[in-house]
Amino acid sequence: MDVTLLGTGAPQGLPRPGCPCAACATAVGDEARAATALLVDGALMIDLTPGPAFAAARAGQSLTGVRQVLLSHPHDGPVMEVPAGLPQPGRVADGRELALLDGHRVRAVAVDIPGTGYEISGAAGERLLYLPPGAAPAGPANGNGRTAGGGTGPYDLVLLDVQARPDALAKLRASGAVDAATDVVAVHLDHDVPPGPELHRRLAAAGARAVPDGSTLVVGEFHAVPDLPRRTLVLGGARSGKSVEAERRLAAFPDVVYVATGGTRDGDQDWAQRVSLHRERRPGSWRTVETCDLVPLLEAGRPGTDAGERGADAGGPDTEAEGPGAGRPDGTSPLLIDCLALWLTHVMDEVGAWDDATWEAGGRRALRERTDALVAAVRQTRRTVVAVSNEVGSGVVPATAAGRRFRDELGRLNAAFGAECEQLLLVVAGQALALRG
Repeated sequence: MDVTLLGTGAPQGLPRPGCPCAACATAVGDEARAATALLVDGALMIDLTPGPAFAAARAGQSLTGVRQVLLSHPHDGPVMEVPAGLPQPGRVADGRELALLDGHRVRAVAVDIPGTGYEISGAAGERLLYLPPGAAPAGPANGNGRTAGGGTGPYDLVLLDVQARPDALAKLRASGAVDAATDVVAVHLDHDVPPGPELHRRLAAAGARAVPDGSTLVVGEFHAVPDLPRRTLVLGGARSGKSVEAERRLAAFPDVVYVATGGTRDGDQDWAQRVSLHRERRPGSWRTVETCDLVPLLEAGRPGTDAGERGADAGGPDTEAEGPGAGRPDGTSPLLIDCLALWLTHVMDEVGAWDDATWEAGGRRALRERTDALVAAVRQTRRTVVAVSNEVGSGVVPATAAGRRFRDELGRLNAAFGAECEQLLLVVAGQALALRG
């Protein structure tokens, strides 16, 4: 089964007409995209795009063999005309199945916004799933192997709005509808993300890719997408966007455990507001564990260990040890640790590092033992880990000995932790710069 993408953009296209934003200004060449529309084996068309006959001809295809045109969503872009000779567009009711004379079967998939997704099966058993812009499959992801369209096993190809709804991809992964062999292609691309390298970097982090308008995909053909690195350290200054970048890297994956090392601070309204903003950003399927006992979490899943999320000191009002996604076995869920600077502050409190006499009498050695244990656990972990830390060594020299001590120790911790990571990112003004990987 061949699928030609006559367009890969949002309903208004990219660039949007009359939009002066930087993303639209740089959407040229292969990064310019018409409204998403699919041509399946030259016989089935899903959604309309401006000038479909011209778009098909440019891709080396013809619309003369089209026998069915289906729409997936209420159209809010430029007016679309149905070319002469094409059947009038229609929709399939949710849950209903349409059998075409050429052997394709189309099942309508319920989604969580107005519109309809489509599961399309070819004569040889190939299967693809197409979701409308801004949509995710309706209903819970129960992880029993039932796919969005009611079948079993993973799809060969999934086309969806990865940038706007990474949670939709996480839901499909949780249900078994998407696995490592599924080709995930982003469509409905809009001006929210700068086109070009930044778009492709973000999609690769989600296990997806984008292709230019006019591309023809062979359903079932494997396309390698860079795997999410086992360990990633995201560095950045205050309000640089480092936490957003870390969260973005796991947004398309299910059952993430968010490890909050900051805890709560009674009477500190500014801190409470920061914690609230972080909570609001997290997907509802993530679990939260408030702890600075990171080693048991990192060791979970290793042979001979039984430590897991419940093995850590998970106390605190933001703890959801049995929250959504808790059905996954302990030790297999990805970890997002935010952040190492607060972890270090907690450990320095415990070893008395702020007092010069205590520091020299054994605090220095105790801190080294704790940081060495953390780095060793990162080195041996079998979990996917994304950790956040502050980069504090590039600014003003702290005025106090305690401040300089913290700066120096955090620099050492970042260097040692980062040495065990496959990928290091430095976030500056919201832009992620790859230092490694």
